[in-house]
Amino acid sequence: MNNMPTLGTTAVIYNWIYRHGVDSKRRIQVPSMWRPAEANTQLTLIVWPQRAEGPCLRVLPPKEMAELMESLDAMPNGDRNKTILKRIIGSESTQVELDKAGRICLPDEMARAAAIGGEVMLVGLLDRFEIWDPARYEKVKAADLVLAQQAFQMME
Repeated sequence: MNNMPTLGTTAVIYNWIYRHGVDSKRRIQVPSMWRPAEANTQLTLIVWPQRAEGPCLRVLPPKEMAELMESLDAMPNGDRNKTILKRIIGSESTQVELDKAGRICLPDEMARAAAIGGEVMLVGLLDRFEIWDPARYEKVKAADLVLAQQAFQMME
C-alpha cells in the first residue's frame, strides 16, 4: 500500500528547503513541484506549536488533513485531549488555495503568530510542509541536528 500523498494521479513529495520573500499582501510562492495537480485544491494552514522556538505554520494537503481529522475522531469521546486538540486546531487553522501565480496568502493573525515578516523558509516534511520565520527555523534545525543521530538509528 502506498502512503505517499497524492493529488489526483500525481504523487507530491514535499522535500527540500526553499527561502522566499513575502510580499506586501503576505503572499508566498509555493515551489512548482509542491503545487497540487488539480485546480482549486485547498491546503490547510495550521498554527503549529513548537518547542521554545515558537510556532510555525504547518501546511497539510487534503489527504493529510482528512487523516488528521480521522485520528482526532478516533480518540475516545471522554478524553479531554480530544476536545482540546479539536478546539485548538479548529480555531488555529484555515483553508487556502493557490492563486494563478502559485502563491498562497497567509492570514495576518497567523503570520503574526508565527513571527513571519519579509522572508520565509518553506521546509518539506515529505507528506506536508512548514512555513517558518528564518531565524526560528535555524534554531529548530540546530536542535534537530542534535537529535538526528538517535532518530536515524530508529530507522535501522
